[in-house]
Amino acid sequence: QLQLAESGGGLVQPGGSLRLSCVASGYSLDRYAITWTRQAPGKEREGVSCISITHKATDYLDSEKGRFTIVRDNAKNTVYLQMNSLKPEDTAVYYCNTVPWGDYWGQGTQVTVSS
Repeated sequence: QLQLAESGGGLVQPGGSLRLSCVASGYSLDRYAITWTRQAPGKEREGVSCISITHKATDYLDSEKGRFTIVRDNAKNTVYLQMNSLKPEDTAVYYCNTVPWGDYWGQGTQVTVSS
């Protein structure tokens, strides 16, 4: 059974950066396209970014283009989300999952952008 674990969140000031990690266990991650999603309090979960199996295709929410970068290291069974120029509206719990979404939700990692 594939298991995904997110980490790397924290409290950061506006304009700061964080790198989130999504580590897979149970199965090799190179079988799956992966997406990062987030859920802010009182809001629905939304897709933030995704990456294809071969890393040849990536996509981002319009508001994140130019600020976020998704990369994968299949040798480490890990997908990263580099987040720069963070804004208060990026505050949310961030989750990774397969594409399409599977029953692989982890605990998520909290990102709080605040001065």
